Parts: sequence; C-alpha cells; structure tokens
Amino acid sequence: MRPDIVIPVLMGCALLWWIGRGMSWTTRFIVAAITLVVIVGIVLLERSWN
Repeated sequence: MRPDIVIPVLMGCALLWWIGRGMSWTTRFIVAAITLVVIVGIVLLERSWN
C-alpha cells in the first residue's frame, strides 16, 4: 500500500474518532458514510479529469 493513501486514511480515522467521542453510534456511522461518499466522489472526479 502506498503511504500517500494510508496516511490520510489513518488521519481521517483519528479525526473521526476524536470528533465522534460525544456522538451516538448512529451519528458516527452517518458521518463515516458521508465522508466515504465524498472521498469516492473526489477520486472519481479526479480520475475523469486525467
């Protein structure tokens, strides 16, 4: 695995954990799902430009 992918993913997980400490599990899953959708959208948009 490339570090330019692994490091942002780990940082994102740490940030979600830090922010999500006061959230319920349902809210955490919703935030994680929205984050993944945004990431996939950005990756697809970036690939379509190249």
